[in-house]
Amino acid sequence: MLKTFKIGGVHPPENKLSAGEKIQVLPVPEQVVILLNQHIGAPATPIVKKGDTVKTGQLIATAGGFVSANIHSSVSGTVVAVDSVPDAAGLSKPAITIKTEGDEWMPEINREGEAAWDTLSKEDIVKAIAAAGIVGMGGATFPTQVKLTPPPGNKAEFLIVNGVECEPYLTSDHRVMLEKGEQIIVGVQMLMKAIGVSKAVIGIENNKKDAIAHLQQLASTQTGIEVCPLQVKYPQGGEKQLIQATTGRAVPSGALPIAVGAIVQNIGTVLAVYEAVAKHKPLIERIVTITGKSVKHPGNYLCRIGTPVSKLIEAAGGMPEDTVKVIGGGPMMGRAMVNVDSPITKGTSGILLINEKEGARRPMRSCIRCGKCVSACPMGLEPYLLARLAMANLLERLEEERVMDCIECGSCSFTCPSARPLLDYIRLGKGRTGAMIRNRKK
Repeated sequence: MLKTFKIGGVHPPENKLSAGEKIQVLPVPEQVVILLNQHIGAPATPIVKKGDTVKTGQLIATAGGFVSANIHSSVSGTVVAVDSVPDAAGLSKPAITIKTEGDEWMPEINREGEAAWDTLSKEDIVKAIAAAGIVGMGGATFPTQVKLTPPPGNKAEFLIVNGVECEPYLTSDHRVMLEKGEQIIVGVQMLMKAIGVSKAVIGIENNKKDAIAHLQQLASTQTGIEVCPLQVKYPQGGEKQLIQATTGRAVPSGALPIAVGAIVQNIGTVLAVYEAVAKHKPLIERIVTITGKSVKHPGNYLCRIGTPVSKLIEAAGGMPEDTVKVIGGGPMMGRAMVNVDSPITKGTSGILLINEKEGARRPMRSCIRCGKCVSACPMGLEPYLLARLAMANLLERLEEERVMDCIECGSCSFTCPSARPLLDYIRLGKGRTGAMIRNRKK
């Protein structure tokens, strides 16, 4: 019997339209805009200025604190601006704009071969990951080197690799597992050495049977790496849900995965780790799914960080006439974009074009106390109550009702028969409650 997590979960239509489309390389854009805060934590500090010339892979901004990440140029050319630009939400964010001139890479990047890494110490591997500016590429964008160095008193027992990709429509991780399987296995070994564990579990949902079979074959020749097929259920890609599904351990409320001995890394992050350690290649490009039911050519594209989203839309056949919404990410956890000229970031896993039929919102009705949102919540919360408390701005009650445990998966809104935007209200309340808690600690 296939494993899964125990509490809640839903089954939205999968719509994996681009699952059979091989990774294509998007042409290098004429200009890139590289945001300085494309990771959780402090924005990176620029070390270049207008007029400087840079090479592909060159460090252009250094980590701005312990929880931060280095940023590198994804093209070679001239820095034309170091200022603020509108991001996908239309908010002004610090960025470095570079005009592309050729494609000259830093000489230390090993584009063709693979450097020996077996003799590296765990500290060397973590340093290489930090230097490369790697962050969680499943969307959370947490700096990877921080995850690999647990707080004192905590010890990792196993590595869990997230190959679930439970978000509807998105297929970039699926294609990575099929096309970069050998590199994934080596990346897993690197991470196992970095955190000092002898066991790794790669969790993959059973709607990716080809990826499961491929990685099982590759892992069969290695020691300590297991591929774990999982029942298809959203949001199985959540860290706590994946840990429970693969190991049976439950992460306590308010605790991190390391509390139960786990460190979780996304498939895309594992590939980036391999490239950083074996090829000395910083995180300057990633694979992005561009998809939607009206999109002419849904696909998976390898594109440079800082590429305008509009370039991916063009590559997929252009913006369909019936598009009413562009989503950064998937339909469940993604966010609507107001600016399609905004750049691809390290955390951009997909771009979803929603047509009129899918984008139509049903009229909101009164809550009928059916309890479906409670049954669907994978964190065991009461979404109807959290939404009401958020509307009333009762922050202390929200804290008591564990709003900070909400993973913002959208299962509550998806299952609500009254079409109430529960997640919208909960996100608002969670943000305000988080700010209250931070101010209290100060």
